[in-house]
Amino acid sequence: MASPAIRLLESRLMLGSLVLYAGAVMCVVGLALTAHPIARLGISTRASALVVAGVGAALVVIAFMLPAAESRVDRVQSHLDEFVPRWQFSERHTLRVDAPAAQVYDAMRRVKADEIFLFKTLTWIRRGGRRQPENILNAGDREPLIDIALENGFVSLADDPPRELLIGTVVVAPPGARAGEGGALTPEVFQGKVGPGFALAAMNFVITPEGPKASTVSTETRVFATSADARRRFAAYWRTIYPGSAIIRRMWLRAIRKRAMSS
Repeated sequence: MASPAIRLLESRLMLGSLVLYAGAVMCVVGLALTAHPIARLGISTRASALVVAGVGAALVVIAFMLPAAESRVDRVQSHLDEFVPRWQFSERHTLRVDAPAAQVYDAMRRVKADEIFLFKTLTWIRRGGRRQPENILNAGDREPLIDIALENGFVSLADDPPRELLIGTVVVAPPGARAGEGGALTPEVFQGKVGPGFALAAMNFVITPEGPKASTVSTETRVFATSADARRRFAAYWRTIYPGSAIIRRMWLRAIRKRAMSS
């Protein structure tokens, strides 16, 4: 179960996204009303519509500039705690599954992109509709999604069946820089010191037995930025994609449950 500190951090991150999208809606509505003010909405002049748009734009800027507090684990309870004991961004989701842990773990390793509701739609939006080689944001249906991630930019940090799978990647890097020695991303990158300007992300799946034929499956993502600049850069991105990211992870857990219970 997530600690109160982690829940507080996640609520702050969600607040940033809410402010961002509220501001964006206000800005769009305000600009639309400059063409045709609607008195019953309290916007009777173009000037008042511009004020609404301006307030919305200000909220967007505030959302991007909100500070991201840092959290750290009190004691190590998972491989995620070992590799990312400090972080500024995180989200966690949990689901009960009426299947034994080993069966759930196997299902988690085998789930494909087309089994996750809205996955392809949301990742298409996230990449701006651009064509890309196969990767986590443009996943095909032939291979499990975890395998696609590991073949395209992610590294395996821990594979501990039937308990936990942990993968990681670099999400922010200085221009032309690589996180690992010789440019190779390895688990040691997450355990050692990385220079300023980087943000490292790790995502796990943890299966906890709740009885002979029941388990809970959870997924948690943590991102650690190594400098204030990297933190600001990733904060703007995270607050933009957070709602879609949360939907994908919830649907991912449901796909795992469906596959596990049909095995």
